[in-house]
Amino acid sequence: MTASPKSGHVVCFGELLARLSPEAGTPLARAHSLALAIGGAEANVAIALASLGQPAAMLSTVPDNPLGLRALAALGEAGVDQRFVRRAAGRMGLYLFEPPSGPIGGRVTYDRAGSAFAMAQPEDFDFAGALDGARLLHLSGITPALGPDGVALAKKAVAAASAAGVPICFDGNYRASLWDAWDCDPQAILTELVEAATILIGNHRDISLLLGKSFSGDGPDRRREAAEAAFARFPDLAAIASTARHIESSTTHNLAARVDLRESHWQTDEVRIAPVVDRIGTGDAFAAGVLLRWLEVGSAQEMAKTGLSLAVMKHGIPGDTIAVTRSELDSFLPAGADVSR
Repeated sequence: MTASPKSGHVVCFGELLARLSPEAGTPLARAHSLALAIGGAEANVAIALASLGQPAAMLSTVPDNPLGLRALAALGEAGVDQRFVRRAAGRMGLYLFEPPSGPIGGRVTYDRAGSAFAMAQPEDFDFAGALDGARLLHLSGITPALGPDGVALAKKAVAAASAAGVPICFDGNYRASLWDAWDCDPQAILTELVEAATILIGNHRDISLLLGKSFSGDGPDRRREAAEAAFARFPDLAAIASTARHIESSTTHNLAARVDLRESHWQTDEVRIAPVVDRIGTGDAFAAGVLLRWLEVGSAQEMAKTGLSLAVMKHGIPGDTIAVTRSELDSFLPAGADVSR
């Protein structure tokens, strides 16, 4: 079991993004229209938690223009607290997603350099106000991957949460294309941030990056070996949550979930997902499910099963986000179900 230190809301800190997508099967270079969706790793978690009845607040910056207003509307539709989302001059961070089609895999093209969020400085955010009475801070490795300013933002968020006694959930969310765009040492940066975390969303590959070592086991044994190594290196870490994905085709995936605690662990059976409507945001849905149960002082089994359920559900929902009610989540069967009448 895990302990929850106090009641309150979850603060999600990161960049809101606009996603533009052509129709599946149409290359971006030949597209004549693009569908708009709002997302961003941390916002996806906030929207999922708020829709499930867990109070969540977004801490971010959006441009003071119609795209920024659309992002705020997406948060508001789910009931996310927007008081700590500042509006500033600048542009909206974008990414363009070409959905997979048949044997052709999906592709992401980022266009987020110089966004209003990426240009923000730590002093621009009311970390103390957002964290007042908070139960958890959630952030990811995407923010520090944006560059030196992003590193400063992530470090400030972690320092503010630590000073306020608020536990931290850190999702590795490693994006090689972002890290490779500037001269940096991802291992050193991410290690410093994870040192303050209570919960880590990441698998054995993420832990290998942090520790600079590989793990010789296979399957569950390798994951437990990696988890034990992470617990030994990071004394404040209490839980590690991860998924294992096996891809049969662009529309058929197999997914299992796992949660490791210091004294116990639980791994679910693999669930076959077909057809996959939209894979984007499924990891954030998993994180939200894990956090929901952690906030309820759930067991490793409960965290893994709820995380898996929410992730599987997200595979059937277009766009970046999932917003379902608690009753919808509780009645969902990950292996599939018939029409409810």
